[in-house]
Amino acid sequence: MSVTTTKLAIDRVSKRFPVRGSNDTFTALEDITLEVRTGEFLVLVGPSGSGKSTLLDLLGGLTKPSSGEIRLDGVPITGPGLDRGIVFQQYALFPWRTARANIEFGLEAKGLPRRERRARAEEYLDLVGLTGFGDRYPHELSGGMKQRVAIARSLAFDPEVLLMDEPFAALDAQTRESLQDELLRIWRTTGKTILFITHGIDEAVYLGQRVAVLTSRPGRVKAVLEIDIAHDGGEDIRSTEDFRAHRHRIWSLLRGEVERAQGLELESRTESSASVASRTERPSHV
Repeated sequence: MSVTTTKLAIDRVSKRFPVRGSNDTFTALEDITLEVRTGEFLVLVGPSGSGKSTLLDLLGGLTKPSSGEIRLDGVPITGPGLDRGIVFQQYALFPWRTARANIEFGLEAKGLPRRERRARAEEYLDLVGLTGFGDRYPHELSGGMKQRVAIARSLAFDPEVLLMDEPFAALDAQTRESLQDELLRIWRTTGKTILFITHGIDEAVYLGQRVAVLTSRPGRVKAVLEIDIAHDGGEDIRSTEDFRAHRHRIWSLLRGEVERAQGLELESRTESSASVASRTERPSHV
């Protein structure tokens, strides 16, 4: 009998930012508690402005929580580290490096010899389906190929967790679905723990073993759902009744949050316009 262990623990985490020009603070995340199991593919879905990317920054150690704690294998995260690989929505590749050299970047930080770096880079180029493209520069690659390089770079230095912030959002629908399948294949091959952030419900259901649903601002965990859909039957699972049922459950949880997020965005724009108008109408003194 296998024992389920916690790889990543988010313990009552909140994040507040100061509001420029005042003593007020803006709360992006509030009292987030969530565990990611070892080897799990967990998807985080929420409306725009729910703090999804803010949470990924905290997990990556790029910023620190205002309160609460994040632990990896029981050890508090206090900054960036090679135990976490991050794949962003934008490819974030170095334009002056070839695909192979981009993948080798993290391996250089780990101090691997040149020959070992090259062998590892070739291994991960093969893993993401880019054998033969190692000498290409980013401007010579399609969007989907760039994202494959970004995934390979994040995996090559063997992180404990792969953090992915809407990595397929900028791609066309066909490329996005193809890379979703590739990512599942890579996950099964490597056994990595993955936390994947998206605002797409279909993407969340297709990829996740579990889906955590965030509220509108400030982001809180509203529910965590188990997704029990098998991908090995050969049929298009997006057309199955199980897929539609999971999608409906998540949309039922999100619908009110999306409407509230849209209301908050409209309110913010209105307040901003009023502030600009007030400054414009203020009499000048010569």
